[in-house]
Amino acid sequence: MVAVTKNGRSAPTSERRDELLAIAARLIATRGFSATTVRDVADEAGILSGSLYHHFSSKEAILAELLKRFMTTLLDRFEKIAAETDSPREALDLLVDQAFRTIESEPDAVGIYQNESSFLATQQGFEFVSEHSARIEQIWMTAIRDGQASGDFRASVDPAITYRFIRDSVWATGRWFRPGGRHTAESLSAHYLDFLHQGLLAD
Repeated sequence: MVAVTKNGRSAPTSERRDELLAIAARLIATRGFSATTVRDVADEAGILSGSLYHHFSSKEAILAELLKRFMTTLLDRFEKIAAETDSPREALDLLVDQAFRTIESEPDAVGIYQNESSFLATQQGFEFVSEHSARIEQIWMTAIRDGQASGDFRASVDPAITYRFIRDSVWATGRWFRPGGRHTAESLSAHYLDFLHQGLLAD
């Protein structure tokens, strides 16, 4: 099966679906979900609005597939780190590094999750967002608690608060970090981990 564009060109359905998702992600990340219409996505893709429904049943279905792909892949990467890393400190470092690499490689998906989380919490069909988020939190919290138990991290800090500090400061980077600029995910990760390990105060 192929999808036909306004100019008569065709593309395999799976490839076209990925292209449509990428276009939708960019528009939703820029304009917001409520302000982005099916027609906007279709116009940007060069197809008729009705043709978009051959791929997706609704605008909500587009958003659900975008986020499910993003969050499933992210969770898989975090789970792999947790499974293959014995040192809690190394695990936490790798989790941080993976987060920055995700911000660099998938800025639109990260932006959508950041901007639409309040809306998604109220929507049927997006239960997976909370479920995946809870599993991701568990992975990070386990690394922090294991690090306290091993003596790598101070026992006096609250694991839940520590996790939220790290989570919010890392993912908020997506609001100002622009790939291709002076910094890369690698340099941001190195700077952040240096700050996390050493603190701000001079010796």
